[in-house]
Amino acid sequence: MSSDRLRYRVLTGPDTADFCERVSKLLDDGYELHGSPAITYDTDGSTPIVAQALVLPE
Repeated sequence: MSSDRLRYRVLTGPDTADFCERVSKLLDDGYELHGSPAITYDTDGSTPIVAQALVLPE
């Protein structure tokens, strides 16, 4: 495991395929999901915004 990778990451962004690809890439790189995703909406209530924490196992 490379020491330059963060042990803990939180990704945030609109709930799009791009967001899912970002999470999937980190899973492919050895990260694991940490907790459940969170979801809210932007200020006008039209776009879902999600957050997902990921960790590198020790």
